[in-house]
Amino acid sequence: MNKSKIIKIICMLIISMITIIFSGCGGSNDGQEETKKPVIYLYPTVNKEVTVKIDYKGKINATYPDYNDGWNVIASPSGKIINKADNKEYSYLFWEGKSGKTNWDLSKGYVVKGKDTEKFLQNKLSELRLKPSEYNEFIVYWLPSMENNKYNLITFQNEAYENIAKLNIIPKPDSMLRVFMVFKALTKPIDIDKPKIKPFERTGFTVVEWGGTELK
Repeated sequence: MNKSKIIKIICMLIISMITIIFSGCGGSNDGQEETKKPVIYLYPTVNKEVTVKIDYKGKINATYPDYNDGWNVIASPSGKIINKADNKEYSYLFWEGKSGKTNWDLSKGYVVKGKDTEKFLQNKLSELRLKPSEYNEFIVYWLPSMENNKYNLITFQNEAYENIAKLNIIPKPDSMLRVFMVFKALTKPIDIDKPKIKPFERTGFTVVEWGGTELK
């Protein structure tokens, strides 16, 4: 075998090794994570003009109603929202986006059989103090991605989510609950500590948000 063929083979081996290494890195092909369907509910004590802005470390790629440079709405105690830009009624403010890799805290959570996911979410989201009208929307959106897995590792993030997606709301809410689920499909159960649930009280002008992401 001549020298040129040997060099060619070595180069091909190097390229193959680099391809294998990089194909095994990250949870998605583009190195990004999706922040899926955060929805924001507003519950003032009286009809009130509210401005909501998202400080997101990523790219927002979908909103409803149109976000522009923030939402300017009239919110009612019932949760009804009138968007001032189009004068139409909405149940909540919706957005989605993509961000870089986040250091989620996976040290505590729950391992749940896929077939038991619906019941688990009903109980846990209620314990987290979501209303039925809120957690039913959550379950309808996420259950199709979870119920057919053998197991799901389910965590609810707080600090890590706040670090990538801050909410700036004027006037400032008296109480705010942000439920962000990060889950991963498992083929078999693992041992993990369960977190302590901090009680949430809806006092005064209350803001509630839920959303999530799936780790591949």
